[in-house]
Amino acid sequence: MGMTMTQKILAAHAGLESVKAGQLISAKLDIVLGNDITTPVAVNEFKKAGFDTVFNKDKIAIVLDHFVPNKDIKAAEQSKQCREFALAHSVSHFYDVGKMGIEHALLPEQGVVTAGDCIIGADSHTCTYGALGAFSTGVGSTDMAAGMATGTAWFKVPSAIRFELKGKLPEHCSGKDVILTIIGMIGVDGALYRSMEFSGEGVATLSMDDRLCICNMAIEAGAKNGIFPVDEVTKQYMEGRCERTPVIYEADEDAEYERTIEIDLGAIVPTVACPHLPENTHPAEGLGDIKIDQVVIGSCTNGRMEDMEAAYNILKDKKIADNVRCIIIPGTMQILRECVQRGYVTAFIDAGAVVSTPTCGPCLGGYMGILAAGERCIATTNRNFVGRMGHVESEVYLASPATAAASALTGYITDPRRNS
Repeated sequence: MGMTMTQKILAAHAGLESVKAGQLISAKLDIVLGNDITTPVAVNEFKKAGFDTVFNKDKIAIVLDHFVPNKDIKAAEQSKQCREFALAHSVSHFYDVGKMGIEHALLPEQGVVTAGDCIIGADSHTCTYGALGAFSTGVGSTDMAAGMATGTAWFKVPSAIRFELKGKLPEHCSGKDVILTIIGMIGVDGALYRSMEFSGEGVATLSMDDRLCICNMAIEAGAKNGIFPVDEVTKQYMEGRCERTPVIYEADEDAEYERTIEIDLGAIVPTVACPHLPENTHPAEGLGDIKIDQVVIGSCTNGRMEDMEAAYNILKDKKIADNVRCIIIPGTMQILRECVQRGYVTAFIDAGAVVSTPTCGPCLGGYMGILAAGERCIATTNRNFVGRMGHVESEVYLASPATAAASALTGYITDPRRNS
């Protein structure tokens, strides 16, 4: 029996000719990632276990992004611990204020991750890098500590679900609408500990930003990872960017999948996940009576350049509705700079929005937009659990940048096609 893309990558990194679903393996790692919340815990475990050196200073990435610039004393102490560890071990990929970005937007942009890699990160949305044809998954801080010390991690090889994409997305629809639609179909545990493998002629119509968004939210369906094939779009994105030579794996024709789900991209509509689960999805056009208090456009899911462009195209020369707070957070310093150069920042401010330096901030209820009791936010983030962005009696609605921006103008959840 043949292997899926994920299984081929895991077999190669385990030094095995083949692997099968359910098999336990130990695999060599190309990147071990942590952030300002998870790295301090990993550092404590690293020291507790008696480790005094990292396996490879060039294969560890520490990104200060959740509470940076620091929001309080605890955040400052966590960042200080990360800085001291990175300095002591000469960690090459350490990103602090001025250089940092939201980790899952930053690492692909900087070429730290590439096709064929085996990557772990002490953050659940590490599955983002499957968009480049890598195996990438979130782990706990203890696994991060072991990975930093040994350069290996153990895995149970996942079985796979194939998503066969056909057609092309309509105007005002993006990768966020695709993944919300899929999660609405299969549920938040529909791909539990499975690999979500995307294929079909429709893949070629999706941009890299679309693919990064889709893989980012694979975890919201319970998946171990999401992964796209490496095609011309991927190669063009990686060219001159990646620090390691990409290794391209393809699924075998006789690879075994638990099931295949066909997705007609042409039938996708602007979609919103209502409280309090990402699977509670509905077309945006049917939610126009839901009044909102806040809009957040950013995060590791939708803080990339195409997301900023989508927001700009809707907000330019218009005004955000009275009594609506609109917070826009470019994912990296490079994206922020380009927003400035293109005039997006001026347009956002003229519309009545505020623009932040890169941070996860409000996504996890950290800062830069906490909700009070009874408030509603439409956000381009990835989770809308109870209390996710503040008070337990607040509500979060997940949507694309286009839908979020259109809603900012009306004060109600709004289908962005109304603006065309």
